[in-house]
Amino acid sequence: MHRVLVAVFLGLTPWLAQAADSITVYNWNDYIAPQVLEDFTRDTGIAVDYHTFTTAEELDKALDSGDAIDVAVPSHNQLPALISAGRIRPLDFSQLPNSRHLDKQLLSKLAAVDPQNRHAVPYLWGAVGLAINTPKAEAAYGGPLPDSWSLLFDPQQSARLASCGISVLDAADEGLSLLLNYQGRSLARSAPSRIQRAGKILDALRPNLRYVDSERYIDDLAKGNLCLSMAWVGDALAAAQAGQPVRFVVPQEGSVLFIDNLVIPATSSQPALAHRFIDYLMQPKVIAQVTSETLYPNGNADSAQFIEAALLEQPGLYPDQETKRRLFPLDVLPEKHAEMRNQVWQHFRQGS
Repeated sequence: MHRVLVAVFLGLTPWLAQAADSITVYNWNDYIAPQVLEDFTRDTGIAVDYHTFTTAEELDKALDSGDAIDVAVPSHNQLPALISAGRIRPLDFSQLPNSRHLDKQLLSKLAAVDPQNRHAVPYLWGAVGLAINTPKAEAAYGGPLPDSWSLLFDPQQSARLASCGISVLDAADEGLSLLLNYQGRSLARSAPSRIQRAGKILDALRPNLRYVDSERYIDDLAKGNLCLSMAWVGDALAAAQAGQPVRFVVPQEGSVLFIDNLVIPATSSQPALAHRFIDYLMQPKVIAQVTSETLYPNGNADSAQFIEAALLEQPGLYPDQETKRRLFPLDVLPEKHAEMRNQVWQHFRQGS
């Protein structure tokens, strides 16, 4: 991703020199089409100081720093805390005419965490699942694999795959939600002591993992260096597109659904320009370009006509109804649960 950003910066240099205005954007890694940034600056004269993060914690720290950030991309379960703390601004929809293209079903889901959809518009969304390099995994496992989180969370099963490489996303909400759901429970409705006990399962899993990381695994999947990863859907599809025999699986026990959103932080020094950037991304043709590059579905109901039919038919990109029934949104956690989540995940991440 860093190489991509260097290329973007170099490509933007002629316009950066001429641009009188600029905005600062914080987005997830590998989560935009670089050409879109170039086109935005060319079309508007507004330069983009583009930063990436790999965990929700990194975004929280950036927003807490007091630095002027004009656009950020938090996940839906972060919105209530950001709104209640006054860390993001209400949007002015008179400056967002392209909001008419937004998917009303997705907006309805978001309204549960952002009442009346005042603060956020959906950008990209998707599921977490297992990215499986089938030939490597079956060779190590000794036969066909179950479509189950047991491949990861059952230490005896994950030990059979350790030799060919397992990774887990550095994503505490997703990881613990999936583990507790696999146990038939809910992260938000489990007592903090239950979350602490779930950490013991993670401790038993840790020796079977190469690492806990949300960025490094992207290249390793694409190069065939891993056989099993807890993965964002776009990263799994990218590995398959790179020629690896990787399939994306939403296991039979179900998985988490995330909706990532465009917001304007309270620290924005250029809210009018931030609205222009958000509105630019909500153009169906532009957001279709983002989906085609990142391999994540978008929140725009009118973008499908600009996405190649073969991509729309790619298994996993836009889940079918049967798969959707097995997806559940990340929950907003009470403070005590969040504290225990952080404690357990930090211990797991460090492997100590």
